[in-house]
Amino acid sequence: MKPMERTDQIFKDLKEELKKGSTQKSHPFRYFTLGTVGLDRLTRQRTLVLRKVSDELLLSFYTDFRSKKIIHIKENNKVGVLFYNPEKLLQIKIEGIATIIKGKAIEETYNNGVPEKARKGYTTAMAPGTPLEDPAVIEYLKKENHFCVVEITPFKIEYLKLQEPEHLRVRFSKRQELWSGEFLVP
Repeated sequence: MKPMERTDQIFKDLKEELKKGSTQKSHPFRYFTLGTVGLDRLTRQRTLVLRKVSDELLLSFYTDFRSKKIIHIKENNKVGVLFYNPEKLLQIKIEGIATIIKGKAIEETYNNGVPEKARKGYTTAMAPGTPLEDPAVIEYLKKENHFCVVEITPFKIEYLKLQEPEHLRVRFSKRQELWSGEFLVP
């Protein structure tokens, strides 16, 4: 197989793995690490649930509009995403642009796919990360909802497969809506 054919196949495989992460609850890519850098220039990382992967590789997750990650994305919308599958020894690292989507139409579109118990988390009276006296006493709003969707549009993806005899590392870059891959020294 020629190098370009190999990178094309690897890209197809990684895309399928990402899609499985958004649809199969037991898939290791269901949960990922999102890294943001706000105005304070500190990297902030947190684990999130992958909700959707489009054919164009837009990655979506849900969050509370008042969360720190939203503040950081507003300050700097370039984000990093990290997936790891320990069974396959496969790491996918993504750099992209985050877009915040909020509004009634989005709530109605996505709310049906979010269990009611999970929806409740977007209706707390206080923003996520606010100090509490007693974690058993959280006030919920009845008519207010802070649900939003964040979509990440990748522009760079690194694939790293730990294997014998040699590890395999490929960087994919998106230019003018086309992805191209190149092998890297692991």
